[in-house]
Amino acid sequence: MRRATATRLTPRQQQILDLITAAVREVGYPPTRAEIAARLGFRSANAAEDHLQALARKGVIELTPGASRGIRITAPGRTPREPAFEGPQIHLPLPGADQLCLPLVGRVAAGHPILAQEHIEQSIAVDPTLFGTRPDYLLKVRGMSMRDAGILDGDLLAVKSASSARSGQIVVARIGDDVTVKRLRTHSDHVELLPANPDFEPILVGADQPFAIEGLAVGLLRGALR
Repeated sequence: MRRATATRLTPRQQQILDLITAAVREVGYPPTRAEIAARLGFRSANAAEDHLQALARKGVIELTPGASRGIRITAPGRTPREPAFEGPQIHLPLPGADQLCLPLVGRVAAGHPILAQEHIEQSIAVDPTLFGTRPDYLLKVRGMSMRDAGILDGDLLAVKSASSARSGQIVVARIGDDVTVKRLRTHSDHVELLPANPDFEPILVGADQPFAIEGLAVGLLRGALR
C-alpha cells in the first residue's frame, strides 16, 4: 500500500518514493542518487536529485546533506533529529512465529574464521521477512568508515556467507588477518575496498596480497543491543 501524503505526488515522484521504500525494506538502507538514476533510466544522478528535492519540499522525505544514502522517509510522530537510516529493528519474536536465529559475531581474532565459536557473542532471533536475502550471521560494526552508506558504529550488519561478489556490492572482506566492511570495486589487476566516509582512504589490494571475500551485506539492524 502506498504512503498517503498531504501533498499529491506526480507519478514519477511516487515511483521514486516506492523505490526508496522497497530498498529500505529489502536491504535495510536507501539507494544512492546514482542507483535511483540507473533503476529509473535517468540520464544522470542530477535528475534523481531534482526529484528527491521535490519530495523533500513536499515533506515526504528528509535529506541529509553530504550523505550519499542520506534519505529518510518521514512519518507522523517522528522527530527531525532521528537518523537518516531507516533499517529494521529487532523485536521479541511472537509466540509460534517463524524465527531465524542468527549468530552475532563480535571482534574477529587475526587469522581465525569469522564464525569460529570464540567470536560468537550470542544468538539473536529475528523475523526472516526483514531480509530479501536470508543472512547467515550478524556482524557487529566497528567504526564509522561506512557512515555515508548508512552503516554506523554499533550497528549489526546482516551477512550472507559468500566467496565472491560483484563490483559495487558491500562486502565483508579479509585482507591478511584483518576483516573489514567496505564496498568492492574490481579492476583487471587489483581490487579496491572503498569506504563511505571521506575521512577514510580506499584500500588497494594487489594480486599478490592475501585477500578473500567472506560475505555480502544483505541488511542492517540498529538499536538491537542498546
